[in-house]
Amino acid sequence: MGQEEGEGMVPLNQLTKETILSSKVLAEVFDQEDELYRAELLASLSMRATELKVKTEFREMVRVYKKVDSETKKKKQKTAMAENWTHFSDHKYEPMKCGQWIVTDEGVRLYDPQSGRQDVIACRHPIIPVRRMQNLQTEEEQVTLAFKRNGRWRELTIPKTTVTKASKICDLSARSILVTSESAKLLVRYLADVEADNEENIPVILSSSKMGWIRGKFLPYDTGIEFDGAARFRQIYESIQSHGSREKWYQRVLDLRKKRCFEIQFMMAASFASVLISIIGGLPFMVDLWGQTEGGKSVTLLLATSIWANPNKGMYYRDYASTDVGFEALADFLNHLPVVLDDTSKRCQSVEKRFEEIIYNLCSGKGKTRSNKELGINRENVWECITLTNGEKPITSYVSQGGAINRVLEVEAGEHFFPDPQGTMDTIKHNYGFAGMDFIDVLKDMGKEEICRIQKELQAELMNDDKMQKQAISLSIVLTADKIATERLFKDGEYISVDEAKEVLVDRNELSDNERCYRFILDKVNMNEHRFDATTKCEKWGMIQKGYALIFNAAFDELCREGEFSKKSFLSWANRKGLLQTQGGQMTKNKKVGGSTVRCVWLRIEEEPEFVPVESEQMEIPFD
Repeated sequence: MGQEEGEGMVPLNQLTKETILSSKVLAEVFDQEDELYRAELLASLSMRATELKVKTEFREMVRVYKKVDSETKKKKQKTAMAENWTHFSDHKYEPMKCGQWIVTDEGVRLYDPQSGRQDVIACRHPIIPVRRMQNLQTEEEQVTLAFKRNGRWRELTIPKTTVTKASKICDLSARSILVTSESAKLLVRYLADVEADNEENIPVILSSSKMGWIRGKFLPYDTGIEFDGAARFRQIYESIQSHGSREKWYQRVLDLRKKRCFEIQFMMAASFASVLISIIGGLPFMVDLWGQTEGGKSVTLLLATSIWANPNKGMYYRDYASTDVGFEALADFLNHLPVVLDDTSKRCQSVEKRFEEIIYNLCSGKGKTRSNKELGINRENVWECITLTNGEKPITSYVSQGGAINRVLEVEAGEHFFPDPQGTMDTIKHNYGFAGMDFIDVLKDMGKEEICRIQKELQAELMNDDKMQKQAISLSIVLTADKIATERLFKDGEYISVDEAKEVLVDRNELSDNERCYRFILDKVNMNEHRFDATTKCEKWGMIQKGYALIFNAAFDELCREGEFSKKSFLSWANRKGLLQTQGGQMTKNKKVGGSTVRCVWLRIEEEPEFVPVESEQMEIPFD
């Protein structure tokens, strides 16, 4: 081998059988960076080995050396990759291991160990995973990506599944991340590599998609658990904060409390009481403030909202222009915080048809079971809170079932009951969110045992055989909140009077579905006397005879359907109350009408209307 074959190399014609097969010669050859020159040297050495009659041995040596050299280079590359780190000039985030990826201010590139080039681009701007979030309700993970565009770092929290599939990660292009269908697979691979290499350094944070009491902490006030809920609730979440002056808010409320306005104090107490439901073990319920326009109902509702959050329009409170699924999702998100719905008259058509069911659902604390597209079961929506609402008519006027009424505490608003509503609005629009935070601190200091003791004492004081037990329990929770807030926050001795509070409770007779059905039918009889006489030409429902309304079966069925009452339940109740005449073990009795025998419901009426007496033979049967 001559000078052209490399400095320090033995001339080709001087190589012997022993030296040509030495590792030193092959090391000198494979150290050459020029691959073409390396091939020429190997060819020359092969020819010399042929001359020396060791060609086979030389080829075997070359094969083994190539294998050892390749493995050595791989180890060196792996070591170098393990020591490779992200490098950003502004040092906003701590460096992260990135393996074979080159991550700089210029973006993310893949290092090709074969060519030594960095021309495979995963993303044209810096992007790294900086946080993992594990949801306490579902145990599903979200990941927070930090990325830099236009010289500014931003963070984006998304479901983990978005960054594990190329088809989904392309959606991030709408959030300012440069990713295409071509670079998607590389970006997915890069993010997975960085997360795996930095598993011990990327923090895992517990998160929740719900507000309220979570593992002894209260969201959003306590740190340690972060919010990761749906984007549509982000605005409500951000509205739950303190803003402005604590002193101004408290002074305004103290001035209002001096006026001893029951409506204001009750709605504020109900707002506080929402976070007590889960502590006491009560059931969700609804508090409805109703009355004429311009009485101050809306201001009162907003004042109750300002305890926890921003009361301005479009922030925390909502109206009835939604769906039952929407109401469920809202209640599930707020969890223990009050649901605030303004103006029952603003119901959309879909809500109008199912209003009674929606009241049941909101007060049941549990949504419907629904399947997902994988034919599994979605996480059920659950909540333990109070719904605050208002309107010109009592909410019970829209429903007929006693079960729904039993879940509502109604407060009738007097005329212009709110003193200086404009001044109050001016204050709470700019000062809010302090009392809720203070109330939670008080509850933590008191402990569950003390809170439950106060509630049980008030419940015992409210219990009455003539009142509904569920409503009495609900009212006791409101009064418990009022007592705690009065003694620990306002410290003014302005308690809600228990006697005055009892006025919101409904008598058992008023609540009974069957009692309501009886009154409904009597009203219908009195309002339709022409359908029970023999002179007016119209469809007949029956006749009046000796203090009883004899109602044809078909007409009675229609009346029960109209009022949404159970015919079977009512007749059984009426029979037990001695309001029916029965025959042969049946709840109806025969009556001769026009020569035919007809089965009628013989229902006693409290006061017989002054109808024209009718002889049964003169009646025409109105139904087949």
